[in-house]
Amino acid sequence: QVQLVESGGGLVQAGGSLTLSCAASGHPFSGLFLGWFRQAPGKEREFVAAITRGGGNTFYGDSVKGRFAISRNNAKNTGSLQMSSLMPEDTAVYYCAASAGVSGVPKDTRTYDYWGQGTQVTVSS
Repeated sequence: QVQLVESGGGLVQAGGSLTLSCAASGHPFSGLFLGWFRQAPGKEREFVAAITRGGGNTFYGDSVKGRFAISRNNAKNTGSLQMSSLMPEDTAVYYCAASAGVSGVPKDTRTYDYWGQGTQVTVSS
């Protein structure tokens, strides 16, 4: 069973930066397609970013393009989401997700088989 554990959330001022990490266990990490999603109170879960198994391709939601960067370290079984130029509207619970499947749409939650418990990111104005 794959387990995903996020860390790095917290409170940051608008314009600041934060890096989230996702530690994975229970499956060869290089075999997992990784994604990040977020969910604000009263809103649907929103796609943030995704990265292919080897790290060669990345995908971003329109609202974070140019500000967030997804990466992974297969040797350390970890994925990261570097967030910069944060805005109050980035406030949400951020979730790491993984897929062991061979295909899927990166921004679709149904692509992912496994989810972390989430980490809160709060951006103050």
